[in-house]
Amino acid sequence: MSPDHRDLVGTDSVAPPASLLGRVVRPLGRAILNARWDVHVHGAEYIPTTGPVLLASNHIGALDGPLLVAVAPRMVHALVKHEMFDGRTGPLLRALGQIKVERFGIDPAAVKSAVRVLRDGGVVGIYPEGTRGAGDVAHAHLGFAYLAMVTGAQVVPVANLGTREPGASSSSVPGRGTRFDVFFGPGVDVARTPWPRRRDEVEPLAEQLRQRLARHVEYAVELTDRALPGPVSGGHPDESAPGEPMVGPAA
Repeated sequence: MSPDHRDLVGTDSVAPPASLLGRVVRPLGRAILNARWDVHVHGAEYIPTTGPVLLASNHIGALDGPLLVAVAPRMVHALVKHEMFDGRTGPLLRALGQIKVERFGIDPAAVKSAVRVLRDGGVVGIYPEGTRGAGDVAHAHLGFAYLAMVTGAQVVPVANLGTREPGASSSSVPGRGTRFDVFFGPGVDVARTPWPRRRDEVEPLAEQLRQRLARHVEYAVELTDRALPGPVSGGHPDESAPGEPMVGPAA
């Protein structure tokens, strides 16, 4: 049993997500995205070359996840809503190393899988807003702060611009040639916190990290002179991350 997993109940028995196919397919996915859209990546050097990293991103469109996985310089295991694992896409997502997460409530299996990746020195992608929306990070769930506290992972803010047209629906895809900007920012070091990690300890860190991500998005908007897309069409954002803070007994 690895010492890194012995002190986290149940984590030592959790199989790490697949990664081989993901590592092979990522260059192909990057080429496809670049061929169809005008993709610009900024600040990739802010992602540490080794060690556990949480890529905490704003969420405005359906392409945010595939784009992040494709352009990040390291293999990313992103938390993906459980509906995407239904049907034909499920086996592919699993083979690509993505992590299924229930949209509502605490998902111990997803938490353990994410912790396993981070404890093994990997990278997890997460969308703290929990929904595709305006992307200004006006709110955030607690899960990303909790994962950082459990593992001591560095939290790197990510800003997406262009992946949804203003006022478009949450599942819309911009037309060919649309410019996408992905901004990685300086990471925030989070001290590993021993059990128990209570809500009154997680909440202040979550708010600190939310503000950091919101400022990073503002910086990206100012630097590019672009605008966020605003609310999704119809006012029904797509829930794509857990609606609760993931602070249950998994760790």
